[in-house]
Amino acid sequence: MFNKILIANRGEIACRVIKTARRLGIKTVAVYSDADAGARHVRLADEAVHIGPAAARESYLVIDKIIAAAKQTGAEAIHPGYGFLSENEEFCHACDAAGIVFIGPPVSAIRAMGSKSEAKKLMEKAQVPLTPGYHGDNQEPAFLNVQADAIGYPVLIKAAAGGGGKGMRLVEKSEDFIDALASCKREAASSFGDDHVLVEKYLTRPRHIEIQVFGDTFGNVVYLFERDCSVQRRHQKVLEEAPAPGMTAERRAAMGKAAVDAAKAVGYVGAGTVEFIANQDGTFYFMEMNTRLQVEHPVTEMITGLDLVEWQLRVASGEPLPLAQEQLAINGHALEARIYAEDPAKGFLPSTGRLAHLSPPDENLHVRVDTGVEEGDEISPFYDPMIAKLIVWDVNRDRALARMLQALAEYRVVGVANNIEFLSRLTACPAFANADLDTGLIEREKDYLFPEQVEPAREAWLAVALADLLREREHAQGLAARHCEPDSPWHRRDGWRVNAAPSRSKIYRLGEVEKHLTITHRGNSFDVALDGRVSHISGTLNPRGLLRAEFDGLRTTATVIVAGERRHVFGQGRAWQFAAVDPLHHGGEGGGAEGGLLAPMPGKVIALVAAEGATVEKGAPLLILEAMKMEHTITAPAAGTVKAFRFAVGDQVGDGAELVEFEVAA
Repeated sequence: MFNKILIANRGEIACRVIKTARRLGIKTVAVYSDADAGARHVRLADEAVHIGPAAARESYLVIDKIIAAAKQTGAEAIHPGYGFLSENEEFCHACDAAGIVFIGPPVSAIRAMGSKSEAKKLMEKAQVPLTPGYHGDNQEPAFLNVQADAIGYPVLIKAAAGGGGKGMRLVEKSEDFIDALASCKREAASSFGDDHVLVEKYLTRPRHIEIQVFGDTFGNVVYLFERDCSVQRRHQKVLEEAPAPGMTAERRAAMGKAAVDAAKAVGYVGAGTVEFIANQDGTFYFMEMNTRLQVEHPVTEMITGLDLVEWQLRVASGEPLPLAQEQLAINGHALEARIYAEDPAKGFLPSTGRLAHLSPPDENLHVRVDTGVEEGDEISPFYDPMIAKLIVWDVNRDRALARMLQALAEYRVVGVANNIEFLSRLTACPAFANADLDTGLIEREKDYLFPEQVEPAREAWLAVALADLLREREHAQGLAARHCEPDSPWHRRDGWRVNAAPSRSKIYRLGEVEKHLTITHRGNSFDVALDGRVSHISGTLNPRGLLRAEFDGLRTTATVIVAGERRHVFGQGRAWQFAAVDPLHHGGEGGGAEGGLLAPMPGKVIALVAAEGATVEKGAPLLILEAMKMEHTITAPAAGTVKAFRFAVGDQVGDGAELVEFEVAA
């Protein structure tokens, strides 16, 4: 076994590898960019080496810097994690040349599976079922359009060197093909340095099922069962589970054999995942093989009781696989939800900022949280905006679903937009709960998943007021205790008035709704008049914002976190963001430049689609912004004229920057 390894990655996966290495007594070396100088993976590692600026192409993707860091610290092996250089054959070659063990497959396997089109040809020889499509070398747009027409729509254009849902476009009709191809090739070139694509038949209501495989240097290959990753948005996984619902023993064995055949066809060593697209009738086709550990590997660990990172380390150090196929078994059911800093209501736009409050559910035998951040850390615009992976396990799927709903209800995040409430609705969605799964589930169930915003219950407004009142009282008591006359009535701040009831007012806003609350102090409790009704309220508040309240005899709990004028209220599995309104403040919130279109987030301008001076219709694409490895098209808000672009292709823009001067048609 190794004495020291370097982890050529960051965030959650780096922390995950460090956890196993520490348990095995292996020292770890982290690498970090300027943006990650204070990151959690740097704090956890035994040593850390700075490798450059924030941009990944100048730090985490620079092979020479990673190799130099390993040599400098005496690391015997490098774990690549996932993403970045994990499937880069040049990096694998560099490790070999430097005499450093690459904790992953041999370079021949990475090369064989690195191109989707070449992998398909190899799988055809190995008699692994393939999706109908064109996987050849001719990349002429007109030729590919003809191939798509012959395959029959809808088709999926996929980057041959792609992964992680990037470089993929669904095309519904022939006239849309050329534009979609250009966009796909542009994203593929940006993400992978290779714009080669393949075109495949897009299956209606397909399921995405993948098989975890493991091989060693002695020729042994096993499969550790399947994961269902059908629930996706933008071809990126949102909820994963193991085992796949409805999977029969015969189908599992057939898919497992196909995955093992695929791995053996390339002499695979280490952890890998063979991904299949499956019809509702159970037929399945090979999509691709990921020659690395997957983001969703924890669900496999939860149902097998195994540590896949430990297996990686043992196999890379020359040991045989710890178990044979007949020794592997499934126990229970596991689910994984990806907690992201993103806004589902705004098309899942990534969010950046400081995690002012972060409180995940407690970990135990049923609940696991894999994360690369802690409270106070920043979600930056430079990398994937994942906050954590929330994994739950129980004896069957129904109980695992209940565990997930409870764990999501306990998750508290303040400082960035996040998808926790969306994940709760997704988990509770009847289609998902009943295992009616396919890759279009989110779109199919959008009315359920994106409901109209409803006003919270009366108790939420009372909770905001009570938390503020309790904080004010504690603050006043603290000041009084430090005063020379701590018992003076002037310290009480209880709303006392001469010849009048001890009352005061508070104003809170939620969205467009503003409410005035009249508060009367009653010793240690309060009477609050709201919407023409008076409630008697009391409670306690701890330093972490946990509110134990009593409203008219009803006892309940909530969490109320203050961030400036914002009051974040969590309770009954919901979250609301109130604003405390100062009646003496008459300023308004800034709105952006008149006639301008603002950047919804920090990013880089990668294409100007419209021409300056052009007259366009509502919804017409104007420019394309790349942020957090995804493309976002800025469209015309109405019919009008593009007066001027404020930035050129390649320019970096900040959140809220004016991108386009736009004149709405009269």
